Amino acid sequence: MIDSVRSPAPDASLYPECAPYASGHLALDSRHTMHWEECGNPAGVPLLFVHGGPGGGSLPHHRRFYDPALWRIVLYDQRGAGRSTPVAEIVDNTTAHLVCDIERLRRHLSVERWLLFGGSWGSTLALLYAQAHPDRVLGLVLRGVFLATKPEFDWFLGGMWRIFPEAWRDFVHFLPPEERNDVLGNYYRRLRDADPCVHAPAAHAWGAYESACSTLLPKPNGAGRFDTDSAALAIARIEAHYFAHDAFLRPGQILDDVPRIRHLPGAIVQGRYDIICPPSTAHALSRAWPEAEYIVVPDAGHSVREPGTTQALVAAVQRMYARCL
Repeated sequence: MIDSVRSPAPDASLYPECAPYASGHLALDSRHTMHWEECGNPAGVPLLFVHGGPGGGSLPHHRRFYDPALWRIVLYDQRGAGRSTPVAEIVDNTTAHLVCDIERLRRHLSVERWLLFGGSWGSTLALLYAQAHPDRVLGLVLRGVFLATKPEFDWFLGGMWRIFPEAWRDFVHFLPPEERNDVLGNYYRRLRDADPCVHAPAAHAWGAYESACSTLLPKPNGAGRFDTDSAALAIARIEAHYFAHDAFLRPGQILDDVPRIRHLPGAIVQGRYDIICPPSTAHALSRAWPEAEYIVVPDAGHSVREPGTTQALVAAVQRMYARCL
């Protein structure tokens, strides 16, 4: 069943700022450490925020979609992202590593089961973790669904020109003419280069493209999230790394494995005009998982910050609370 919601004023539905009461770095192996934090109610129902990208990292804004009186809210940064170290590292950084890292964090925090909340790549990773560990999951709230299939990678790299031709042209024409026949390969080569004079401009070009296509309405002054060189490099390098390796998944893996989670409560929130992760993907997931709520926001694109999407996510978490008790 598909519901629709109209947009309130920006941030009208979010809970107040919520400071962490605990945080730390968890050693994952000899190379990687994971930053994590907890806020809300230490005795509340555990909830894990799974950020996007891959490589995007978590932000204070991501603490505010859940009632801090009811939820034990856990945020963390995936390998190479945010405050995890080393930043932008792609060695020993695969989807299998990230799934194992979530389970390691669960054990470290002595969480029995938790609700997963993730958008974009965060929806991908939340689904994969739930499919690997369904007995450790209370439910899923997903936004802007991405199933990490080759058609979705091809759409991001080439298909979006149909809607955002100017942004796509800037993205592709960053590369010299002789490199434009393999956009992903040549961006990936530049992003892996150790020289900041090579990787930093490529990272900002990649980030500008993604940011320009992420909202229904244009951002003021082209504002983007990944303004620093390190943040821009983390998301661009790690995204290109995963794209170049088909997200380290077999074709159709996530949809094939949906039967493993159909017994779990789920909510899928999708912007009607999401160009980065088009609604056809969320629709396919909802068909494979008919027990899940499917909410289409009629006046939103991809961004979690768009008012209608914010309202729908907050409401979905509120409804999920009773099902998690």
